[in-house]
Amino acid sequence: MRKITIIGATAAILAAATTAHAGSLGRPCTAAPQASWLSLEQLQAKIEGQGYKVQKAKLKNACGELYTIDKSGGRVELFVDPTSGQIVGRL
Repeated sequence: MRKITIIGATAAILAAATTAHAGSLGRPCTAAPQASWLSLEQLQAKIEGQGYKVQKAKLKNACGELYTIDKSGGRVELFVDPTSGQIVGRL
């Protein structure tokens, strides 16, 4: 019974942590006007140049969200400044 409680509590904590970071880390990646942003294709090329394999990319809340596979084969969600392609966060 205690194991079930611990597992349930751990799952709840992980879900809360994921929710707190979801949606472009809860804050915009840039305050620059959209006219100065790179295209999704340019952002994807910059990230792939760093060794990631991009599976899906989108712009949300002034932040590029790229769902990738890293060099070791692990899934990583990257949050990217759309003006520079700089990675500002990851999950």
